[in-house]
Formats: sequence, C-alpha cells, structure tokens
Amino acid sequence: MKLCGAGLAARPTAMMQLMLMPVETSEEDGMIRAAIEGDRTAFGELYVRYARMVHAILLARVPAGDAEDLVQDVFMAAMRQLRGLRTAAAFRGWLGAIARNRAIDYHRESRERVPLEEVPPARGAGADTSQDSFLVMSAIRGLPEAYRETLIMRLVEGMTGPEIAERTGLTPDSVRVNLCRGMKMLREKLESK
Repeated sequence: MKLCGAGLAARPTAMMQLMLMPVETSEEDGMIRAAIEGDRTAFGELYVRYARMVHAILLARVPAGDAEDLVQDVFMAAMRQLRGLRTAAAFRGWLGAIARNRAIDYHRESRERVPLEEVPPARGAGADTSQDSFLVMSAIRGLPEAYRETLIMRLVEGMTGPEIAERTGLTPDSVRVNLCRGMKMLREKLESK
C-alpha cells in the first residue's frame, strides 16, 4: 500500500498531525506516576526514553550546538513542573510542548548569535560532509513542523518509525506518511539548490 500516493496528497497535513495513537496503560504510565511522586530513578528512565525525541524537536528549531544544552533545560523544567501534570497519558505531548516552548524562548533571548549562513565552512577531510550536513539541516528546518520533527527523529536521532510513533503519540501510519511526504519535500528542496 503506497501511502504517499495521489489519493492522500490532497488531505490536509494538519489532519495527519492530529491522528494520535490511543492511550493505553503501561509500565511507562507507572513510571510517569512514580516520577510525579518524586521518584528520581523513574524520572531518569523517562529521560533515557525521551531525550532523543526532545533533542529532535529542539534540533528542528535551534542550532545543533545549542540543542544538547537545551535538552537538559527541558528536562530540568519538566522535573520542576511534573507535579502539575494531570495524567500520565499527557506526558509525551506535555514534554514536547516544553521543548517547543524552550526553543521559542531560545530565539527570544538577547544573546548575540551568528546566523548559520555566516558560519565559515569547516576545513579538513570532513569539510564537504560537514557543509552538506548544514545544507540538509537548513533544508529540513524549512519544512512544515510535522515533517521537520519526524525527519530529524528518523535521520538524525536514528529512531525507527514505530519508536517515533510510541514517543510522540502519533499513529504508525501518520509517522509513515509524515516521513514519506517529508522526504519527498526534502528531496525537492535539495534538488532545487
């Protein structure tokens, strides 16, 4: 079954973004509840499970060199605010929202930054690869949000489609469609350069 065919192309992308997986009680829900009650070991396990997702969300919005530090900021904010979380089922979306908001705050800060276009190309054996990476990341950042985050989770973080679905709450079909459409848009952007 081809998901990127003409029949699906006419559907609004917002619809694909909203197709969430059904919430089910699991070991992870117990871990989230334990973390809400102050269990730091449980929170550490949540960090291990969700750090790549948070990193991908941030990487879609901020320079790569700053994304790693911001992952720590997101989890520190989550730990401080965890008691305000109403249900364990809301954790994934809530954590993603914290990451997106942290990226917005990052851009609001008055620190002076050098725009990506002004960063000098790397020298040495990996210079071409490094420059290509900057071009690809720049192209990905120009895609719609659903495709941008999903592609970075897959291409940069190395997450599988089912893993992306599990971490984000999207259905596996939505992830597949987002990856297919995102890759198509990314190829078009890169070929036009």
